[in-house]
Amino acid sequence: MALAHVKYREVGAVATLGAAGPVELVTPTGGTLTVATAVSEPGFSPIDLLHSSLAACLVLSAKIAANRLGVADRIVAFKATVGGEKAADAPSRIARFDVAIEIEGDIDDETRRRIVEEAETICTVSNTLHGHPQITVAGV
Repeated sequence: MALAHVKYREVGAVATLGAAGPVELVTPTGGTLTVATAVSEPGFSPIDLLHSSLAACLVLSAKIAANRLGVADRIVAFKATVGGEKAADAPSRIARFDVAIEIEGDIDDETRRRIVEEAETICTVSNTLHGHPQITVAGV
């Protein structure tokens, strides 16, 4: 049995917040982002980033699913819209994610359904959110 070639991407992030100024994020691969902290400030808040991660992972996973099903050449675009609701009680958290996946292309409804189902099982972010990942926090 041959093992599939798996590509790994260095992952993680460093967030820095000075005495004054915004939160700055940097990834090991050189990505940077300034985080919005005021309610009316344009840009990505930490909660927006969580929703965005799920949306991005699902469209990428839908593309993988379409390739596996042999219909990728008939797809024009994938779109995932993610919203939800914060919990009303403590601790502060997202209580529910609402996700809509749209697939534009020349495929039937059954194929769309299969792509959406497979996308959710492929997506690392949705798999993580469905589980209870261990988080360890240490002060230095």
